[in-house]
Amino acid sequence: MSNTTTFTTAKKQYLKVLKQYVPIVDRVHGSNHPEFHDVRQTFEAMVQKIEQAGAKHPALQQEFALLRTITGNYTIPQDVCETYEAVYHMLSQLDEAYTKGAGDAEIHTR
Repeated sequence: MSNTTTFTTAKKQYLKVLKQYVPIVDRVHGSNHPEFHDVRQTFEAMVQKIEQAGAKHPALQQEFALLRTITGNYTIPQDVCETYEAVYHMLSQLDEAYTKGAGDAEIHTR
């Protein structure tokens, strides 16, 4: 069964967890997956923009485009842990919510 959520809801659902997971995944997997350093840097830039925007809609098109490039459209490497996988899934869900309707898009989550 799927439920519908907006970028705002997805942001509330995933951002706090991502803030915890991204630095850990970078520390644990960064040596074998140096691209994750770029994921972390891009994610941190996104967090800063989101926090600066407050209630307004942040401009994240560039960051999501960069994340899609860095991650190969959120393709999960075979040799990573469930947390790494969860980070890519949550980033993908945020991206989908954001890009489908400039922040007010509806997406289906599992």
